[in-house]
Amino acid sequence: MELRHIAGFVAVAEELHFGRAAARLNMAQPPLSQQIRQLERELGQQLFERSTRTVRLTPAGEAFLEPARRVLADVEVARLTAQAGGRGEVGRVGIAFAGASTHEALPRLTRAVRAAHPGIELHLHGQLYSGEALAKVANGEIDLGFVRLPVRREGVSVRVVAHEQLLLALPADHRLAGSGAVDLRDMADEPFVTLPGTRGSAVRDALVHSCLSAGFTPRIAQEAPDTHTILALVGAGVGVTMTVSSVRHTAFDGVFRPVAGVPPQTLSMALAWRSDNPSAALRAVLAAAEQALPTPPDP
Repeated sequence: MELRHIAGFVAVAEELHFGRAAARLNMAQPPLSQQIRQLERELGQQLFERSTRTVRLTPAGEAFLEPARRVLADVEVARLTAQAGGRGEVGRVGIAFAGASTHEALPRLTRAVRAAHPGIELHLHGQLYSGEALAKVANGEIDLGFVRLPVRREGVSVRVVAHEQLLLALPADHRLAGSGAVDLRDMADEPFVTLPGTRGSAVRDALVHSCLSAGFTPRIAQEAPDTHTILALVGAGVGVTMTVSSVRHTAFDGVFRPVAGVPPQTLSMALAWRSDNPSAALRAVLAAAEQALPTPPDP
């Protein structure tokens, strides 16, 4: 049983006219009639009652019509799926992210992918700081990661999607909460709340680097796994912290202040992926990301 025989049967069954069915299939009528006869011989059943004026389905033809339609529909789905797969419109892409910086970028990316490539399934891996995400991308565990520059991994490509500045977060009742920019040197005796130091957090590294530039080593009073918890601890008076400008609209019982007394630090967020990753789905996600998260101008 050939697909062209099934397609010919469905066309005749729907048109109930051999001439119209042949025109619909862009073929002559005699070959179509021959295909139907071949199909009937193979099935051992007459599918149509023919007269000089009418064509009608037999009971066998009526029973065969819906399964035949399903066969053609399944073949079309297979064809479209294969073509979509070749274009990267189906598949699975793992994305690593962490921190408040991705709270705006990640939804923009996922919405863009869903709109452009609904056949791509995104697996989101949260609480993976920059160093962890980069390691998993480099070893092939995850396809794409939000990371911080600089990236020094051979075989890993990156594209910058945001530039951020470091801000100081203080409790609402802090003595400097009403100031403008806060000289970081005035924080030398303050307890700090920050991300863990063992998981490759670029924000943690930037905090320590800034404090060392101001002439002191920060006294870490408590660590917390995410920015929202850190800000809650700051609001509760446990300590102060340095965070990135993308969180400045986050509500908490405290204030954000610009940092003075040290050279300003820009933290660039980028997407990272293995240069040799052959996934067509990844290429499709990267193309969607270029629209949803365009590279900003250099600060």
